[in-house]
Amino acid sequence: MGMLDGILEQAVGAVDIQQIAQRVGLPADKVESAISALGAAHPQAGDTVQTAAGQTGIEPGKLQEIVGHLGGEDALGKIASLLGQGGMLGGLSSFLRE
Repeated sequence: MGMLDGILEQAVGAVDIQQIAQRVGLPADKVESAISALGAAHPQAGDTVQTAAGQTGIEPGKLQEIVGHLGGEDALGKIASLLGQGGMLGGLSSFLRE
């Protein structure tokens, strides 16, 4: 289980990245990048989806679908909180963008 999988498990329960990827029509690595960007954008000022779209190049509609599959804004808040603990957010975001 990767670091993102562990964070998702703690935040929202079992999440199948492959299944979300199939549902939204994106590769799994893009969905992982999207989740990381959404988590990073959530505590920032402004619209979470628009900020993540600017970071990833993924269209806002697809990002909104991913948010829905994760459980909505409450789930993003939990993910953002867990990603931010111990400075993991920056490291994970950088890793997923490479």
